[in-house]
Amino acid sequence: MSKKIEVQIIIGSKSDEAKTKPAIDTLSEFGISYDFKIASAHRSPSYVEEIIDNAINCGVKVFITGAGMANHLSGTVASRTTLPVIGIPFSGGISGGMDSLLATVQMPPGVPVATVAVDGAKNAAILALEILSIENKELQKKIIEYRHKETEKIKNAI
Repeated sequence: MSKKIEVQIIIGSKSDEAKTKPAIDTLSEFGISYDFKIASAHRSPSYVEEIIDNAINCGVKVFITGAGMANHLSGTVASRTTLPVIGIPFSGGISGGMDSLLATVQMPPGVPVATVAVDGAKNAAILALEILSIENKELQKKIIEYRHKETEKIKNAI
């Protein structure tokens, strides 16, 4: 990965790729560069480490991670970097995503993962945009415009 990226997206399974599409679409809509990888904290831990190291070397500023069931991916990434990690618990399994939500939220002190709702990929992207906007005034303006448009949609739906 030689291009400059701002957001690294990592999900644990190809089967969850469609659940990640709202994040990808949102980052694209705002013109934010990202890289997307599939790697499992359990089945390919050394590959996860490689992705994290490469992303950091390419100047990534935020990680978005997502997995179902135990979702150790988000915590694994958070344990390897001091950059913000936003975890998306994915639905599935016998508990409909509750296990993934709890695994993502219940991080030990000192290793935080910002967590969005189950299947909340769009909010993960919006949170990443807000983090990036701290140093990017143009992006701040785009987010304000986006929120204004969302407000107008609600007003016009009534």
